Amino acid sequence: MEIKAAVLNAMGVQAPYAESKPLTIETLNLDEPGPGEVLVRIKAAGLCHSDLSVINGNRPRPMPMALGHEASGIVEAVGPSAGMVGGDELKPGDHVVFVFVPSCGHCEPCTEGRPALCEPGAAANGAGTLLSGANRLRRLDGTVVNHHLGVSGFAEYATVSRHSVVKIDPDLPLVEAALFGCAVLTGVGAVINTARMPAGSSAAVIGLGGVGLAALLGAVAAGARTVVAIDRSDKKLEFARELGATAAVNALDTDAAQQVLDITGGGVEYAFDLTGATSALELAYRITRRGGTTVTAGLPAPTATMPLAPVTLVAEERTLKGSYIGTAVPSRDIPRYVQLYRRGLLPVDRLLTGTLDLKDINEGFDRLHAGQAIRQVVEL
Repeated sequence: MEIKAAVLNAMGVQAPYAESKPLTIETLNLDEPGPGEVLVRIKAAGLCHSDLSVINGNRPRPMPMALGHEASGIVEAVGPSAGMVGGDELKPGDHVVFVFVPSCGHCEPCTEGRPALCEPGAAANGAGTLLSGANRLRRLDGTVVNHHLGVSGFAEYATVSRHSVVKIDPDLPLVEAALFGCAVLTGVGAVINTARMPAGSSAAVIGLGGVGLAALLGAVAAGARTVVAIDRSDKKLEFARELGATAAVNALDTDAAQQVLDITGGGVEYAFDLTGATSALELAYRITRRGGTTVTAGLPAPTATMPLAPVTLVAEERTLKGSYIGTAVPSRDIPRYVQLYRRGLLPVDRLLTGTLDLKDINEGFDRLHAGQAIRQVVEL
């Protein structure tokens, strides 16, 4: 079938994207689902910094690529052997949220209950294919177009692995549902799954984009006694207070770290870096108290490094942890987070900056690049 999709042909194109237009809206051929795959009609897809990091070249991927990884939609067709996975039947008409790392269920990380680290899933994502190694997107002249993280959600339809979708309650609006596949799964999961932060803890969240504010919501929902919000934008800091932050610090202040130490009486027990900037991770580590845990879910450039005094890990019993997709088990966590949202404990809808048409996607990435938006959603 023919579909419209946003295609990135080359990385490293400079902003403003409204002028350079790194993403072009093209007509592509999309194959029907093969064994273990499903065809989904995309209804909503969020603009995320992970997409932006491919556009600017920080996350190298094979080109050309149909971008988009945070999305929701409605199942149109189910390929052979794709209907039943883990006792959960999938059929046409079901509403789903996409997951940007498909999990095979058989590799060592998967069998250990860590599907976010699925080895075949990571290999497929790096190669721009689906979990099976197949590619279902082509230009009309037959040229292969790569899949973005097994999803390629900036499109009218997507053929994906059955392991790339989680069925959700059809009553959940699909524009809001899209955020659960990345921002919520990653941010809330960093607090609940990776850090396992107990109620009554002190926390700091650095970087108040969609993922960072989701982490802040997760810290509030988990019962943190203190939540310090840190960002370069005073407007975002004010918004973080509205969402439950007990204190706010501008990261541009030369004494930002000392402000946090003073506010918290020596540092926080849990510091979360959600920026992808090594300077932010360094700040997160500096404001973590003795015996505390620093968690990073940012994705800096592969060549980025940071200094670290290893003695602090030992003498101060510090922990420095990475968090990918919020250390999630998506089939378990997405329904749980949806229920927390419905109970008013995770007001995810407040993270929505607005919706836009697919044709305006480059302008949307300009707003994201400039820090003028939290979560914009392409509505299809």
